[in-house]
Amino acid sequence: MTKVGYARVSTEDQRLDLQLAALRKVCDRVVEDQGVSGSTNKRPGLISMLRSLKPGDTLVVWRLDRLGRSLRDLVQIIEKLGRRKIEFVSLTENIDTASAGGRLVFHMLAAMAEFERCLIRERTCAGLEAARARGKRLGRRPALNDAERQSACDAVVVEGEDALEVAMRYGVHPRTLARYIERMR
Repeated sequence: MTKVGYARVSTEDQRLDLQLAALRKVCDRVVEDQGVSGSTNKRPGLISMLRSLKPGDTLVVWRLDRLGRSLRDLVQIIEKLGRRKIEFVSLTENIDTASAGGRLVFHMLAAMAEFERCLIRERTCAGLEAARARGKRLGRRPALNDAERQSACDAVVVEGEDALEVAMRYGVHPRTLARYIERMR
């Protein structure tokens, strides 16, 4: 019966120190993912650790959101662990799926975390809409200004120059130039 800790931070700039210190106090070994978002399934440390767990082992995380960011993801991982007779512990939320109460608390907290994430998404979308309504242009700046776009498109369409050469001259990808030409038509 081995206790295996899992620590994760989303960016390379963030530090694992706090998680690692807490996990090393209670775990036989700790696996980490640095600079990997919780919203992706491509977490090499997590994948290898999940494969190595055996019946009777316990997966320990510092906080629920280190394992997954959505309720569906968290529940799916915990249910798979349960089917394999592997327990789950979250230190911060004091959840231990070895008990019925721990499983209940896990589902309630995971639902609240998902709710919070949805609220954040809604506020972000509302903020983006408000910015658009104020006339703000969102997203990446265009590679070329209006005059450069017109000139590049004319060079290809009107003057018959090679699109690849024109794209290179203006420092844009040929697909970017093709999109500009398509929009001009």
